[in-house]
Amino acid sequence: MNENELREQMVALARSMFERGYATGGAGNLSVKLPDGHFLATPTGSSFGRLIAEDLSVVDIEGNPISGKKASKEIAFHLAIYRNNPTCNAIVHLHSTYLTALSCLENLDHDNAIKPFTPYFVMRVGKLPVIPYLRPGDPQIAEELAKRAADYRAFLLANHGPVVTGTDLIDAVDNAEELEETAKLVFLLNDKPIRYLTNAEVADLEGRGK
Repeated sequence: MNENELREQMVALARSMFERGYATGGAGNLSVKLPDGHFLATPTGSSFGRLIAEDLSVVDIEGNPISGKKASKEIAFHLAIYRNNPTCNAIVHLHSTYLTALSCLENLDHDNAIKPFTPYFVMRVGKLPVIPYLRPGDPQIAEELAKRAADYRAFLLANHGPVVTGTDLIDAVDNAEELEETAKLVFLLNDKPIRYLTNAEVADLEGRGK
């Protein structure tokens, strides 16, 4: 896709997520790698429901502005992931309800916040490591994500929300939506006995496509 097509796609996907309750107000941000190696991102404080294609931010790999409005301050952690995971071409960061609720719980397994119980969580996300709490915009978030970027497709920022990657923007959005629905199931099933997938079942799924 060319840059104009990616701009229109970002606006359409962001609006769809907003209308379905995955994003509220000015929370969250998106980015996608452009054909020229720069990055298209949502501007600071922008609402997923009111993005304008021409206003979207373009930055280089170091975060220097190229065009458009000022990028979100959280673009730094997007770029840290891109620098450390060459297979990542798009990133979705949400404050979606169930994943943000999950991120606020004590005693999460920091290696994997959701023990696998559905096939598509395993195939689309795999594992969900937890990044210890840091204030929004703290440069250390980028450092923590950079250390894990090559090994995971999604991350849970403690008391904050999810960061989800993809091979393109549609893939990243699909991964984020699957992850949010999995978190919703965690809360729906929290007082019920759950049949978790066995290690052998997880291993079988990890070798298959989405």
